[in-house]
Amino acid sequence: MNWEVIERELELRTSRSSGAGGQHVNKTESRVEIVLDVDASQGLSRREKDNVRFHLGNRLDGRGRLSVTDQSDRSQHTNRRRALDGLRQLLERGIRNPPKKRKAGAFQANHRKRLEKKKRRGEKKAGRGKVDW
Repeated sequence: MNWEVIERELELRTSRSSGAGGQHVNKTESRVEIVLDVDASQGLSRREKDNVRFHLGNRLDGRGRLSVTDQSDRSQHTNRRRALDGLRQLLERGIRNPPKKRKAGAFQANHRKRLEKKKRRGEKKAGRGKVDW
């Protein structure tokens, strides 16, 4: 992951923040949204893009774009820094390799228990036959 390249590709949007704040909230655009087009990014390798799609697929929109917003502070600069940090952490988590698939199957102990149970059941049923007096 080449963070310097990714930073140049980011799309930054600002808007008015919601919530309490009185008149200040009505006249400042402190909410920050940062958008990264994962598919078009030159800062991610093909493998990293696939891993991001695997891990963060539910966070991507229909066009394969990842967005992070922050409106927790009154300052646009603070919100921008927090959103950038959040995006970087999200990408670092997203580019890790998917977990290895393991062969599914029953455990040996369960297999033995099942066979023992079948054997006991069979013995019980064998004892139900006609009695020869």
